[in-house]
Amino acid sequence: MHRINLVKILSLLLLTVTISVNAQHDASTKAHEETTPQEKDLKTEIKEYIAHHLLDSYDFTLFSWTTDAGEHKYFSAPLPVIIYDGGLKIFSSSKFHHGETVAEVDGNYYKLYHNKIYKTDAEGTISYDEEHHPTNAKPLDFSITKNVVFIIIVAVLMFFMFTRMAKSYKGNLMPKGMGRMLEPIILYIRDDIAIPNIGEKKYKKYMGYLLTVFFFVWIINLLGLTPLGVNVTNNIAVTLALALITYFLTTFTANKNYWKHIFWMPDVPVLMKIILAPIELLGTFIKPFALMIRLYANITAGHIVLMSIIGLMFVFKSWIGSPLSFGLAFALALLELLVAALQAYIFTMLSALYFGMAVEEHDDH
Repeated sequence: MHRINLVKILSLLLLTVTISVNAQHDASTKAHEETTPQEKDLKTEIKEYIAHHLLDSYDFTLFSWTTDAGEHKYFSAPLPVIIYDGGLKIFSSSKFHHGETVAEVDGNYYKLYHNKIYKTDAEGTISYDEEHHPTNAKPLDFSITKNVVFIIIVAVLMFFMFTRMAKSYKGNLMPKGMGRMLEPIILYIRDDIAIPNIGEKKYKKYMGYLLTVFFFVWIINLLGLTPLGVNVTNNIAVTLALALITYFLTTFTANKNYWKHIFWMPDVPVLMKIILAPIELLGTFIKPFALMIRLYANITAGHIVLMSIIGLMFVFKSWIGSPLSFGLAFALALLELLVAALQAYIFTMLSALYFGMAVEEHDDH
């Protein structure tokens, strides 16, 4: 058995949190001019709710409602907003009141518009360019958003689980408690993913990362199926961070044979070497890009389809359509449990495959 290296866990966490914070709202729609409020039909409201659910946020909102007087009420918990605008400014996201009010901090005014923070005036004025994009200044945003909170929670949970599991081996051949459930999964990753793809001689140095990324993606995906509305791997910045870690490990641990077969393939005509070299080099970037898009697209599609089917219950409003939609949504939710583990497996398998290609010893003939 191999302990998960604490340094590798924290490195994964730090890189993921940093990139997620800097680009945490990549999935948000482009800004457009504010229009006068209009009556929306039910289908439009469902689409907007799904789009809003998929975004990261500056608070935890379990549910909301509108009073008879037209006032919006929220059952939520605010998170700290950390921005840099001529100095570090820290305040609660409750000042935005879910984007409905302007936050005043040290004499400056900030507005939450399309899930991004813009500097504005006391009236919350947003200026636009010819393409209807906001021209207001955006401070550097290092806020602790909902996704970042759960990334930290999962990292702490993993550290606790595997530390307890490692300690349970002292004086025992079998782990105790949760370790008995985790051991078969760890052995499977070692014996059926790491060793076959990397090789028995060099797999050990990659085991820490492979175990970390598998359990991180799996647990995060499972949390995304809860009513908490956590969609961490639905954020392309997070999947980019994970793909970059795989890319950097592959690049900086690769042997000379790996680079030789990219830039100057043995037993290939010189003209073909010149043509193939840039193609092979491009392939080194396409591999992590495929990792990023595969995880992001599958998780996003699953959430959209599931919530769309649930929304059909409110569209049909009949004793036939609503039960059918509920049954289909329930079946799809069970399928999503499989997808959560499958995506973790695929990401780990492909990462191990790339590592194996990087350290493989080639015999030139």
